[in-house]
Amino acid sequence: MTRQVLLHRVYDDPSSGDGCRVLVDRVWPRGLSKDAARLDEWLKDVAPSTPLRRWYGHRPERFTEFRRRYLAELADPQRAAAMDRLRDLIRTRTVTLLTATRDVEHSQAAVLAEQLRTGT
Repeated sequence: MTRQVLLHRVYDDPSSGDGCRVLVDRVWPRGLSKDAARLDEWLKDVAPSTPLRRWYGHRPERFTEFRRRYLAELADPQRAAAMDRLRDLIRTRTVTLLTATRDVEHSQAAVLAEQLRTGT
């Protein structure tokens, strides 16, 4: 079953089809007020660790290795609990994963969306 998981930048205007809007970044997006973000939840515990995020630096050539390391981090109990929360949300509604990253397709949100869509 294909799960309804969407990806958007947190800076983009919300759409009526977004469903539950969940920020999956560890750090609050620069220059964005909490009201303007129009979030339902902020699951910073599902985000990659600061050392991994800094190593990756949003360099697309490192994405494959970033993905491998990030998936390993998701086994951490605190991150696993946050991932379980995302799985609970998609059981009943569309979920839009939000990130401040410009390259959404090479972000932790893309890795999370893939995991949620495949049920792993």
